[in-house]
Amino acid sequence: MTKQINVGGVLIGGGAPVTIQSMTNTHTQDVAATVAQIRELAAAGCEIVRVAVPDMEAARAVGKIKEASPIPVVVDIHFDYKLALEAIAAGADKVRINPGNIGGEDRVKAVADACRLHGVPIRIGVNGGSLEKPILAKYGKICPEAMVESAFGHIRLLERFDFGDVCVSLKSSSVPVTMKAYQLMSQESDYPLHIGVTEAGTVRMGTLKSAVGIGGLLALGVGDTMRVSLSANPVEEVWAAREILKAAGVRKEGPEMVSCPTCGRTKIDLIALANEVEERLKTVDKPITVAVMGCAVNGPGEASAADCGIAGGIGEGLLFQKGEIVKKVPQDRLVDELFALIGRL
Repeated sequence: MTKQINVGGVLIGGGAPVTIQSMTNTHTQDVAATVAQIRELAAAGCEIVRVAVPDMEAARAVGKIKEASPIPVVVDIHFDYKLALEAIAAGADKVRINPGNIGGEDRVKAVADACRLHGVPIRIGVNGGSLEKPILAKYGKICPEAMVESAFGHIRLLERFDFGDVCVSLKSSSVPVTMKAYQLMSQESDYPLHIGVTEAGTVRMGTLKSAVGIGGLLALGVGDTMRVSLSANPVEEVWAAREILKAAGVRKEGPEMVSCPTCGRTKIDLIALANEVEERLKTVDKPITVAVMGCAVNGPGEASAADCGIAGGIGEGLLFQKGEIVKKVPQDRLVDELFALIGRL
């Protein structure tokens, strides 16, 4: 079991539930826009949020953002240790840094001391695309072993200043490299792991890569907190993360939808129907399984394990519960009747 850290009241590691993180894409100095996006992310299921702190104006905005945020706020710091000190003083709940790029050891010590004073953990963020030159020269390429060595170099630096309130990420845009790096790190260290595939891509490709990489690690028991990185509205990251957690069997809360792939027996626009149900389920928080089937003949039987569902026919369909038919419903009422039934469960 990994060590445990406390991020603004949210526990990571040590057997705590795997938490969902995301990052705002607003300008952090725009407090109103940033807080609005954080609230939107929290409503979607985000539990920890990160904000970029590229300059002192952004660092000074952290205090007001923190005051209005419904979830813990992590600051993302690069190069300038003074930004970390300002953000920590302003109330940041965690600091994400790469100790190797914020200057000499005295600056790393200053950040570690400030974090210790305020009870703020540090995430060591190792990225395959920004490994130290000596490590790249040693291994000749970006590889899992190089990423793990980089992580331990940063850990030793912080431990030198008696700071161990740390979690670690080892992200690459390559799924196999990412997975192997985290597996190696989990074997050699008990620090909690923030897992993710960096620069994963658009909603479609990024979700697929994250599902394989993050979901695969979670299924192996690796990972304490996660972020799905997408070139999209960050709310999409949270929705994807929730589905990955459910698919990996890590979380049970919230609904799960199952639907058939369609075949020649399908007499209804099942794809549109499934998309509509999936969208409306985003506002449901019951731990249920909902089925959307294309064949009224086999649908209820094939989906008998579902708590409820619909099966399409010509002009009408069936509403069923635990494999038992409840009633026939006109096609244009199928979804509404389904959600009326869900409301009664």
